[in-house]
Amino acid sequence: MIAQSKVLVINGAGYEHFIESLLENAGGGREIIEASMGIIPLEDAQAEGGVDPHMWLDPNLVMIYVENIQEGLTRFDPEGEAVYRANADAYLTQLSELDRWITKQTQQLPEDRRFLVTNHETLGYFAERYGFEVVGSVIPSFSGNAAPSARQMTGLVDQIEALGVPAVFLDAADNDHLARQIAEETGARVESDLHFESLTEGAPAATYIDMMKHNVMTIVDALK
Repeated sequence: MIAQSKVLVINGAGYEHFIESLLENAGGGREIIEASMGIIPLEDAQAEGGVDPHMWLDPNLVMIYVENIQEGLTRFDPEGEAVYRANADAYLTQLSELDRWITKQTQQLPEDRRFLVTNHETLGYFAERYGFEVVGSVIPSFSGNAAPSARQMTGLVDQIEALGVPAVFLDAADNDHLARQIAEETGARVESDLHFESLTEGAPAATYIDMMKHNVMTIVDALK
């Protein structure tokens, strides 16, 4: 499919670490649009990967994605500029509405309940935008392919118990073995039906906006 493509949109920020060799093997030429271009990424020297690529979990940053994609499509197809601009403007309005909706939902939670623990480090941008504290992650990495040490696991258990964190949030595709081990030790529950990095065929995450609403309602309900 990439070999036949004329335009390829990627997230960037190191998320598609496999893409360079894949493009070389695919051959041909194409317009590559890096959706996250211009966004300053969050960094964590302690986390494997160094730079957090999960920018799409803040709808305000997705607005930058939309502008970058619109500009990239217009470069490739100048004749379609009016259509791309109209579609971008319409979607920017929807994203602005989504941001207001998320703010309203998350403000239901008192500050001492706005604690996030995830399987790997995914919610940094979401937390920064909506006033949450990321207590930690089961896997201290921006990738789910790493593995925690026994010391890191013990430290996370101590933090969860000290703060009374009620839930650990996992993407539906994550292996929940370590999270359930932590849950048994702390009494926190595991919420494993979130969609941080993928959509679904139909509900609950058929579109990006559906995905975000599903995640937010799951998080808010678990932390109330």
